[in-house]
Parts: sequence; structure tokens; C-alpha cells
Amino acid sequence: MTSQPVQAKLSKLRTAEAQLDQVASALDVQTDIGFRETLQILLRVGMYYRHFKARISAKIGFITVESMFRLLIVPWPGKIVVDHVVLGQPIPEDAAGYPAFLAPFVLFLAGKSPIEMMLWVVLVGVLMVIVFGVTPNRGAGRSPSGMPTGAAAGASGAAGAWLAQGHDTATQTENEANRAGSLMGGLLGILDFKVNLRLSQVLNHLMRSQLSARIKSLPMTTLDDQRIGDTVYRVLYDTTSATLLLEGLTVGMYSGVLGIVVSLVMMHVYYGSAPEIIVLAILTFPLMLVAVVPFARMARRRSQASRASGANTTSNIEEGMSNVLAVQSLGGNKRESERFKRASSESFKRFRLEAIVKLSFQQVGSLAFMLGQVIFFIVMAKQVIDGAFTAGDYFVVVYYFFVLSATFSAWGYMYTEWQVYIAGLRRVFFLMDLPTENETSGQTLPPIEKGVFMHDVGLVYPDGRRALRGVNFEARIGEIVALAGPTGAGKTSLAYLVPGFLQPTEGKVTIDGIDIERVAVNSIRAQVSYVFQETQLFSDSIFDNIRYGNVDATRGDVERAARTAGAHAFIEQLPNGYDTNLGTVTSKLSVGQKQRIAIARGLVRDARILILDEPTSALDPETEEYLVDALYEAAQEKLVIVIAHRLSTIASADRIYFLEEGQVLEFGSHSELMEIEDGHYRQYVDLQSMASTS
Repeated sequence: MTSQPVQAKLSKLRTAEAQLDQVASALDVQTDIGFRETLQILLRVGMYYRHFKARISAKIGFITVESMFRLLIVPWPGKIVVDHVVLGQPIPEDAAGYPAFLAPFVLFLAGKSPIEMMLWVVLVGVLMVIVFGVTPNRGAGRSPSGMPTGAAAGASGAAGAWLAQGHDTATQTENEANRAGSLMGGLLGILDFKVNLRLSQVLNHLMRSQLSARIKSLPMTTLDDQRIGDTVYRVLYDTTSATLLLEGLTVGMYSGVLGIVVSLVMMHVYYGSAPEIIVLAILTFPLMLVAVVPFARMARRRSQASRASGANTTSNIEEGMSNVLAVQSLGGNKRESERFKRASSESFKRFRLEAIVKLSFQQVGSLAFMLGQVIFFIVMAKQVIDGAFTAGDYFVVVYYFFVLSATFSAWGYMYTEWQVYIAGLRRVFFLMDLPTENETSGQTLPPIEKGVFMHDVGLVYPDGRRALRGVNFEARIGEIVALAGPTGAGKTSLAYLVPGFLQPTEGKVTIDGIDIERVAVNSIRAQVSYVFQETQLFSDSIFDNIRYGNVDATRGDVERAARTAGAHAFIEQLPNGYDTNLGTVTSKLSVGQKQRIAIARGLVRDARILILDEPTSALDPETEEYLVDALYEAAQEKLVIVIAHRLSTIASADRIYFLEEGQVLEFGSHSELMEIEDGHYRQYVDLQSMASTS
């Protein structure tokens, strides 16, 4: 009976998490993965490390130096102080009880007074701090990543740097992009830290750059279903999980294996008479696994939910700022504030749930670890009391026991702790694995000589909406071809087929007789310039905005295109002219001014096909007439496709295609279409005429 309420709560929790996934990204909803997928992600991220062999080798070298010094040298000064300084026991003539490599130093101390021996030990300690940043009282505590924790970190002088952070996944993971640390301090620790910092940064830079480039190559239909805020979150915050896994593999796994091997050898050689101590240390590992591993999947699920809610918060900020004019004009400030508050509150709530899971398995693991410690102290105390070990031996054995037990304990935590990072990397690789456009594979399109032809083309969007049906279309170089029709007729969808923004689900689109499905997308777009209905400008100078598609364009080319688009006059009136940065004045430009800059950008590009989507919607009649005349001049050398509702823009086109409900109902010149009695285009024109005269 008691399990039913628990099951109900778990079911409710998972349902809420599934809804979060859906809100964060309509594409990425199957977020729960198993052990096999987890291993695949680990192996895949490991492939990234091969790009940094030199830096990783250097890091492993520093870890080796630190581990060997810490394990072979650090424990023994404590034995010298306890046995020969405090208790006054004489040093054996053959330095028995000490490692052979320390025998010269131990025999050097023979015959010296306790004060002199203490001074020499202090001197050695000072040298250890200067070079290694390590003191004889260094602890052996380890985090799941392998870094010193608690008193161990304080005693070690280990180098590290972390930024201030908050209590959510985003601000914490931002730290990981610049995460660096060293098991040492001192001179070697500074060098190790520098290598580690650069390694973290180049690794995160590679993953961020690759993911960003991959996103930009996704098909338009995919991008339409992916929220910008979630995409930004994955690029900036989820990619940093690779840094923590790298630290776990190098510092945690490698230094752990090295520490276990050296510690077992030292304990077997010098304290083999008490094998039960070694067994106790080894048993820590299975004890920790039994206690902690059941939390693994739970940790991964809670981390996924935390990241999804954080991405939702980021999306809320992005969408609110992108639509700030609509929010302010419609009095939606309060509603948007409440929406953001809910998203932010949910983000912190999901992080708290994730933190509770972490705290739970850490507490369970700590109990198991403490149980092993209690048993060890009882066994070791008996050995000292019975005279099998000296008081100094006690400190040495305790040190090695803690190295073993702390490492095994950290390994027990490690797999469960890594689930948090696996959740982030799963989100990264999900976007990377989405099908991209055929950018580079395929044949290169030669310079277009004839034009674009469509044969019985149909288009159905992924959500099942039909945009085009049975379209036959031709547009030749040297022509102006117009697409007309009511809103939602399919004009823009048809135009998107030319540069390959969309791919036909039926029929064939050819350029100069070549099926564009066999052509590399970059090769097509190199010869197509598209001016979108929604003006897209960058936070850069007007000069660089206009020549964005043709970076080799000269000042004269840019000004000539601006004059053609009717933009030169108002640009010259700006404080810095063409050097004016649009990041500071975009909001002060009118819609028409922005549109003219975008048109100039399309004109300055040396493209064989120019597509203008509603180019005159925000232009005054005089500027529109000037632009139409310029298009006729441009059409002498290229194909111009115009999408427009205004009759004045399309009336002079060589050919007009009239679309309705995704079908081409009529085509021909303006005069030919007007001669068709009860024709669709003629009715469309009559309606416009009536609207303009009323």
C-alpha cells in the first residue's frame, strides 16, 4: 500500500519532466536513455580528446609526477617525526622500515638530535611546497573527478580557479568552460594549471564551434521547430559537460589507477603482515557501488529536467526581447513578467530536485565510507597495541589506506555523478545528429545560363501541411518573373525551392537541366541571392551589412547598390554614413530603410538569380518605381523573381504566376492574364483596384 503513493508521485514527476522536454524543444522529446546509450556517449566524447593529444599527454605527465611524489615521498616525513623526533627511537643502521630510495636521507639524519632532525624535515617540507605545493600533512580526500576535497584541498595548496556562480545549471556550467585545476601547487602546479586551463578552453571552443556550425546547416523546416533559447542553451551550457568528463577520466580515473597500484605495492612491501587492512580498503569499492549506482538513472533524469527548464527560461528571455515592441504596445509587460517568473521558478525547482538526488547518493556513500573507516581504525589500533607496527607506521598506513579508500569511494560516486554530464552531452549530440542540408556533397553547379524549371512539384511540410501541389514553373535568365496570389497561397514556399531552403516532396526542380537534389547546396546558393520579407540585419556597419554576401565588394559597389535600392540618400545623412553601426541605430531606422539596406545587400552580391520577397511592401511609391526600373536593368544579366502583392510591382514582369492554395492557377504576362474573363488574376487585380479607390 505504501508503494502506491510513491509510484504515483514518481509518475507525476516523470510526466512533468516530459512536458518540460516538449516545451523546451519540440524535436527532442525522447530524452530517457539506458546504459548502452550512456556508454556510446562516453565513447563518442572520448573521440574529441584525440584532437588534443599533446595537451592531454602533458596533463597526464603532471598527474604522474604529482601522484608518484605524493605517494612515494609525502607519507614518510610523518613517520620520521613521530618515531625519531617525538618518541626518540633510534634510526636503524640499515634504515629498515623505510623505502630504499629514502634510505640515504634517513641515514643522513642518524646521530642527529631531535631538533636537528625536525629542522631538516621542515626544510624538506619547504622545498616540497615551493616545487610541488604539497605538505606532509596533505590529506587524501577525493571528489568524483579526482580533485582534493575538504581538508585535503586546503592542505595541498592545489592550484585552481573558479568563477562566481549561482544555484542553477546554466551559471554553474558556464564555470566549466574555463574549468582548470591542478593536483599540485607551487611552480609545477602553476604550469599544470596553465595547461589544464587551455585544454578546457580549446575543448569547449571546439564543441561549441562544431555545434554552432551544425545548427546553421540544419534545414529550415527543422529550425522552425527548434526554439532559439534551447539552441543557445545547448551551445553555451551543455557543451561544457565534456570538460568535466575529461577531468574525471584524467584526474579521476588515471590518477586513481596510479594511486591504487602504488599504494597497494607500498602496503604489500612494507606492511604485508596485515593484509586485512588492504582488503578493507579494496572492499570500499563494491560497498560504494552497491550504495550509489541505483541513483544513476535518477540523477540523469533530474539533470535532463534541470537543463530543459533552464533552456525554457533562456527561450523566454529571448522571445520576450525579440518581441519587446509587441509586448509593450499590447500592454503585455505584466503577463511576460509572470511568464518569465514561472519559467525561472521552475528552473530553480528542477535544480533543487537534481541537488537532492546528488545529496542523497553522497550521503548514502558517505555512510558506507565511514563504516569502512571505523573498521579500519579498530584493526589498525590493534596492530599498534600488539607492537606489530610503530606509532609512525600508523600514520603511513593511514595515509595509504585513505588513498585507496578515497579513490574507491570516488569511483563509486563517479558513474552516478557522470550522469549529470551525460544528460548535457546527450542534448549536444542530439542536435549534431539531426539531418543537415546537403551543403558540400553533390556536384558543383556551373554558372547558370538558362534558368529554373519545376516539373509537377509538390511540397508537404513535416507536420503534414501541404504547401504546393502539381506546380509547373519556368524562369529564365534575363527575365523578371513575379509570383502573385493571396496570403498563404504558397508563393514563398515555391521561392524557397530555388535556393534549396526546402526540398520538394514530389516532382523535380532543375537548374539548367540539373536536378538540384544532386547539387551541393552551397553551390546553388553561391548563385542565388535571396532578400527575405522579414529584414535581417547584423550588428555591424552598414557598409559590412550590404557587402555581407560579397566581402570583396568595393566601396563603389556598395554605394551603387545602395543608390539602386534607394538607400544612399538616408545613409549619407546618418552621423557616420556607411560606417554607422546598426547595433546602435537599428531601432531608429524605419522598416522601409531597413528593407532598402537588405535589398542593396541582395543587389551587391554577384548572383545569377535574385529573389525578392515583398521588396516594396514598406517603400513609398517614388522609391518603388525607382526600384522596379532598377530591377529591369538588373534582369538583363540575371533572373529576378519577385514575390509581391502590389500590382505596381509585378505588372511589368515578363511572366506572372498566380497561385492559390498551393496551385498555379494561371500564368502569363499582365496583359495576357487580364484578357482572361473571370480569371483569378483579373479578379485579384480588380479587388486591389477597388480597395485603392475606395
